[in-house]
Amino acid sequence: METKNAKKSTTKKTSTTSSKSTPKTPAKKDAAKDLKDLFEDSLKDIYWAEKALAKALPKMQKNATHPKLKKAIGDHLEETKEHVKRLEECFKLLKKKAQAKKCDAMQGLLDEGKSIMEETEPGAIRDAGIIAAAQKVEHYEIATYGTLAAFAKVLKEKDCLKHLISTLDEEKNCDNLLTRIADTNLNSKAINS
Repeated sequence: METKNAKKSTTKKTSTTSSKSTPKTPAKKDAAKDLKDLFEDSLKDIYWAEKALAKALPKMQKNATHPKLKKAIGDHLEETKEHVKRLEECFKLLKKKAQAKKCDAMQGLLDEGKSIMEETEPGAIRDAGIIAAAQKVEHYEIATYGTLAAFAKVLKEKDCLKHLISTLDEEKNCDNLLTRIADTNLNSKAINS
């Protein structure tokens, strides 16, 4: 009896994992062929994202009312400009032209941030919304820079790795600062607005 049950479970496993039941997404002609290609493509993506963020942050800062939030956004704008320069240095280290490729994820996050500002009254409520939108951006960037750093480590791109880790640390610090600002009674003020 055990032999029959073992055969049945084996048969089920192979039938559910067969390539016939899971359609594959066809790769584009210029698809990444190895980890280095994926690394370079991901650098192009975050390069676009950082440049787009640098354009969006001044509007967020203008719409914020809490002094600590305004300062945090302004400080992060300066860091973001440095992130762009570090990415350009990574391209140079890889002997590649700095090239941006539209980042759909960042575009969506920035669009959401714009909607939040349009859909909230100025003051504590809008500030809470700006923090929420900004932290979504930070979490995306933390995930991206963490992945890029892991790729750089495997690819033995030590100088790029240093730049990516520096930026990753700054993104984490910004996220922590936004949490502290929200927790210092800003969210409580938004309840009573």
